[in-house]
Amino acid sequence: MARGSDMSGIGIVSRIGVCVLFLGGLASCSATYRTHGYAPGEAELAEVVIGVDTRGTVEETIGRPTSTGVLSDSDWYYVESRWRHYAWKAPEETSREVLAIRFDESGVVENIERFGLEDGRVVILSRRVTDSNIRGVGFLRQLLGNARAFSAEQVFGN
Repeated sequence: MARGSDMSGIGIVSRIGVCVLFLGGLASCSATYRTHGYAPGEAELAEVVIGVDTRGTVEETIGRPTSTGVLSDSDWYYVESRWRHYAWKAPEETSREVLAIRFDESGVVENIERFGLEDGRVVILSRRVTDSNIRGVGFLRQLLGNARAFSAEQVFGN
């Protein structure tokens, strides 16, 4: 009788092990979400008054942004994205919110706009690909083309 009880104990342990593996497999297939960046909510934005607040007061109220205007420091951009990670698939962006605060020349808030993922387009901000026109051009043509760029005065001096 002692042997039979040992066998049933092993059976219970193996069943529990199979259940743990099955539940672990189910849990690993559930999606996980990550949030990147920060965009202030409506309650925080209610404290910013258009035409009154300046860069300094906006910074005190909601903090400095992650990005500013490219050509000048006139606009501030707060960007927040939510990404879904599911099993082996590549991460997918499920939501994006961009809050743009525009300042006039004197640094006073001029406009506040909010954009979502549905409003956006893919814009390449930087590109690390060298675009050259050497395809289809032979070595001799490149060499002769570069030789025309120099003058005798540059090579031999005055």
